Amino acid sequence: MSSVLYDAQGPRAKRRNVLFTVVFLVAAAAVLWWVITSLNDKDQLAWEKWKPFFSSTEAWTTYLWPGLQNTLKAAALSMVIAMPLGAVLGIARLSDHRWVRVPVSIVVEFFRAIPVLILMIFGVALYSEYTNVSSDDRPLYAVVTGLVLYNASVLAEIVRAGILSLPKGQSEAAMAIGLRKNQVMRFILLPQAVTVMLPAIVSQLVVIVKDTALGGAVLTFSELLASVGPMSGYYGANTIASFTIVALIYIAINFSLTTFASWLEGRLRRGKKSTGAVLPPAAVGGAESTGAGGAGGGIGL
Repeated sequence: MSSVLYDAQGPRAKRRNVLFTVVFLVAAAAVLWWVITSLNDKDQLAWEKWKPFFSSTEAWTTYLWPGLQNTLKAAALSMVIAMPLGAVLGIARLSDHRWVRVPVSIVVEFFRAIPVLILMIFGVALYSEYTNVSSDDRPLYAVVTGLVLYNASVLAEIVRAGILSLPKGQSEAAMAIGLRKNQVMRFILLPQAVTVMLPAIVSQLVVIVKDTALGGAVLTFSELLASVGPMSGYYGANTIASFTIVALIYIAINFSLTTFASWLEGRLRRGKKSTGAVLPPAAVGGAESTGAGGAGGGIGL
């Protein structure tokens, strides 16, 4: 059976694909066995290495929870600031006024081109030289600054692309009934573009959560991933166990974000469907008979 994308496989192609699949599965099983054996030889799979996370709450209250709080705080602040800022920059890039569009485009392209880690490092230097922010709060400020500058620029492009993806007839019809351009943007284009942009926006929010770990790696920001070092040292070099637990926490956070976004996107799409009342057959029949009677009376006259 053929399709637009590919032709149906012949007998030789099927045998070749089966052979490749078997070889890949054997190779993957061999690599997995080697990894498990190596970890077991180094006692990384011993129960003593995993016991602190299941037998008591000390590891959670002392290391994981404080780090998770800082991660969520930095991510939440960055999201709250970057999302409206990105929306404003994205709309400004669509402005008809060159004196607005060109400077905003330069700012967006500039911060999109710089790695977020460099922005964080510059943030530390900026707050150290020109502000009175304490050394304890400086890493948090630098992480949030770097994440906001970079992700606001990326979100600006997402907003711009989402608005441009809508049919031009939407704007033309709105202007034809007398709406001004700002009203078209607020009442017509943005509400429709939100549904289109939502998957990309959520992907960027996931990136924000993960990029907070850069602050712990370079700026001594005590976030979730940074808690692995002291926690592993305290519990006897249970590095694999610590990294595994931290990875599962990141997965849970990001999966929650994507699940909520999927639910919200479905709700928005359902809300945009027609909600007009459906007339019962009796009402339609009554209307037709009335119309027929009226037509007969007109003809008789």
